[in-house]
Amino acid sequence: MALALATTAAIAAERFYPLEVLPPEHKRTTDPQSGADLLFLTTAPENDANLYFHEYSWLADESVILFTSARKNGGLMGYVTATGELIGFQSPQGPLGGATAAARGNSLFAVRGRTIVEILPSISLSSSPTTRSSTVTANERVLCTLPDGSPSTSLNPSCDGKYLAVGVTGFKDPTRGPTIYKIDIKRGRLSEVCRLSQPPGYGGHVQWSRTNPHLISFAGGDRPTGDVAGPPRASVSPDDYAHRGQRLWVVDVRNGRPRNVYRAAEGELVTHESWWVNDQLLFCGGQSPTAAVLSHVKSLDLYSGEVRIVGAGAWWPEASASNAARLNWWHAAGSGDGRWIAADNWHGDIMLFEGKTSRPHLLTSGHRTYGKGEHPHVSWDRKGEKVVFGSHLLGNLNVCVATIPKPWQAAVGEIDNGLHQGKR
Repeated sequence: MALALATTAAIAAERFYPLEVLPPEHKRTTDPQSGADLLFLTTAPENDANLYFHEYSWLADESVILFTSARKNGGLMGYVTATGELIGFQSPQGPLGGATAAARGNSLFAVRGRTIVEILPSISLSSSPTTRSSTVTANERVLCTLPDGSPSTSLNPSCDGKYLAVGVTGFKDPTRGPTIYKIDIKRGRLSEVCRLSQPPGYGGHVQWSRTNPHLISFAGGDRPTGDVAGPPRASVSPDDYAHRGQRLWVVDVRNGRPRNVYRAAEGELVTHESWWVNDQLLFCGGQSPTAAVLSHVKSLDLYSGEVRIVGAGAWWPEASASNAARLNWWHAAGSGDGRWIAADNWHGDIMLFEGKTSRPHLLTSGHRTYGKGEHPHVSWDRKGEKVVFGSHLLGNLNVCVATIPKPWQAAVGEIDNGLHQGKR
């Protein structure tokens, strides 16, 4: 049973405050190769970035897309899909970070210092946003405050909408290693899931399964973070000590025991995992005999241990790092309906792979210059129709949304229907 901790403050009363609304600055264009619609949510000279690829960027009703901005008074911001206006989520008590939209319900969660808050935006749309702004009010509720340490990951919600997960480091006790916590959203109750001061160590990337409310994954570290063992529920078996340096770990919140779900071979690249349907973990990686990296998109069935290549990478003896990078993948995320997996590469190309057949479709390309700039970190909307990613196509970093062409969706739908009906 997880240990419940007393928080430094009880759940605070709701607080209401207005949010700044900025006029639209979006730009729409079409990818010249695929014909996909590209909507740049931001075009300001400052850098704007989408949320990390395994977080929820869209609110549940898709009325707002969350992102972060380096502009003055930026920080956490949102794009109003109905008008194109931008919302600045500036809290009177300080800046917000580590944000994610709720898995269920139309709120978002964020970190302010050691405090975890829920914000429900109330939007009154303007009929003419270019001349008169919409109005947005934040209804903020403090869930809890960490008694020690600092959040080291973004918040991530459970699929049933009941809990948040967060990784915490920076404790006053220098011998204490990282801890994964869960937060009861309704009650504001903070509980330890497990401590990671012994193997597997800790590399962040804490995220809840998109289909199972009991499973949290995290990236293991290269070495133990400390010499002090966690509580008994977080102990690891002797066999687990042989997994030092392994990337893919899953912990069941009911027993707090981390489990290495994929044991990589020596020298094998395993990186940037994310949950997909039916408790499958997507990740990128492979093995190549030279520095030109081979990196497929792979899916791992958590129960059978079966791994299949969904999106093939490529390696050849003469490959330069730049040329190889165009045909290999670095981040991958799957649509919630199971029909698609999107992956990005170091050149800023976004490839879609059909979930059942693995057929590739190049959605859009050229959103990064190899060797510099942020990666796209491609992720999905709620309906499996659009992806959001960071793009340098306009110069500086902007947030871009690409819509899957309708013929592609229709073709995949026919495949799904045919398989469902037993057709060949």
